[in-house]
Amino acid sequence: MRRSPIVSLDAYRSRVPLGEIEEFITCHMCGESRQQPLFTPTGPQQDGQESWTYRVVRCPSCGFLYRNPNVRPERLGDLYASGYSGFLTGDYAAGRRLRYRLTMDAFGQVLADGAKRRLLDFGCGAGLFLELAEELGFDAYGVDLSPDSVEQANARLSAATAYHGAPEDVPEIAAGGFDVITLWSVLAHLPRPLDDFARLRRLLAPGGVLLVLTVNARSLLLKAHGAAWSGFTKNHLMFYSSLTMPTLLRRTGFAGVAFAPFYGDTIEAGTAELPERMRQRLRRAVAATDGGNMLRALAFADDEAIARWGTGLPVRALT
Repeated sequence: MRRSPIVSLDAYRSRVPLGEIEEFITCHMCGESRQQPLFTPTGPQQDGQESWTYRVVRCPSCGFLYRNPNVRPERLGDLYASGYSGFLTGDYAAGRRLRYRLTMDAFGQVLADGAKRRLLDFGCGAGLFLELAEELGFDAYGVDLSPDSVEQANARLSAATAYHGAPEDVPEIAAGGFDVITLWSVLAHLPRPLDDFARLRRLLAPGGVLLVLTVNARSLLLKAHGAAWSGFTKNHLMFYSSLTMPTLLRRTGFAGVAFAPFYGDTIEAGTAELPERMRQRLRRAVAATDGGNMLRALAFADDEAIARWGTGLPVRALT
């Protein structure tokens, strides 16, 4: 990443315009008010829609990358109020079931059998993963801020149920006792991650686990493309790595975490049109730098969860 000056929040606020649904924030991971401006991603005009742009800064104390100004939590639903399901079920959905399977396989038997186990898909979208959870036998629930996505999810589900709103608004979810909670490409969308993860920790049963897939702030592609990186999308707010996510998990009560390198869907599925020599070279580069384009993490609620599900995984203790 390119070098840029570290500035105070007041100095930054004086030179950056504030949008209607935005607010200036300090680092959620460590509370640092200074920041290092890094990137200004800008999206293209599409289908008559105006292009979007925002600013990404880095915390000089802990290295966390986040959007600043950021979206005010009470206005987050504005980003998903209408039409979002069209994105979730369009080109984005192609290959999603494969990515689910590859990520689940990376963490062993944690999600292999859902019999008599409760699962919450936080940010379930149009229900693509809930369909798979049904097949695996989970007593599955989902929650999402996009009303049209929830409607589409329930139209495709037979046993699982999706709800519109926040977990605490749904009695069946607020009761907790979940053995597994999943966040598929959701974490980057959360404006108050400490609040959300503390809530999710309370919803987990003893021995429970939380599975996260999100864009990786240590991605080699981010280093190569800068502001044009694919992880900088219109609705992404914060960007995590294996260096910063443990802070989020530790501060919200999790006992441990394991990360699994992401080499790319086609590389892991064996369908990439690359010579074997290039595949091996890519794997070595990703493993050496933690530079996969996605970050895959399995967080353990307590020591019981580590003992039950952590065997054979590179678990980092957080307590």
